[in-house]
Amino acid sequence: MGDLLQPWHLVVILVIALLVFGPSKLPGLGKGLGEGIKGFKEGIKGIGGGDEADKNDAAAKPTTTEVK
Repeated sequence: MGDLLQPWHLVVILVIALLVFGPSKLPGLGKGLGEGIKGFKEGIKGIGGGDEADKNDAAAKPTTTEVK
């Protein structure tokens, strides 16, 4: 009882998810979860590199001058 998540706990969670969402929606839910985790990691990396991120943003946006 010392381990929080044992393998059979994960099996029970997957079976419950299958019953609740159905087999057709589980791949979409997994994809959405993966994209959310990826976005979160990218956001965390962006917070840590403040000056470098500002330089990259400035380099990505071309400056235009309007001549009349």
